[in-house]
Amino acid sequence: MNSVNTLQLTLIELSQATDLSSEILIEIVEEGILEPSGSAPDDWLFSIQTVSIAKKATRLHRDLDIDWPGIALALSLIEEMEQLRRDNQKLKRRLQRFTSIADDYF
Repeated sequence: MNSVNTLQLTLIELSQATDLSSEILIEIVEEGILEPSGSAPDDWLFSIQTVSIAKKATRLHRDLDIDWPGIALALSLIEEMEQLRRDNQKLKRRLQRFTSIADDYF
């Protein structure tokens, strides 16, 4: 039995999971938004995380009328911003520990 981390979807399964046509998914792959393993659409396998990425890309396309190349850039910037937020939170926790030790010392 596959674990959630190793579960992979075919193009057809991803299409069913996202309610997107295969043609749209192929276009999204061509823009670099989704990165399947395999050399051709019939051989492609997608990680389970691809479902949320495809849905997020579709919302941006539909709600903000952004073209697919713009979505690729937007998703990259969103991921970078989320990583910066995680790093910032980690640094804040470290700083709090450091300042509480300093307060105890003085």
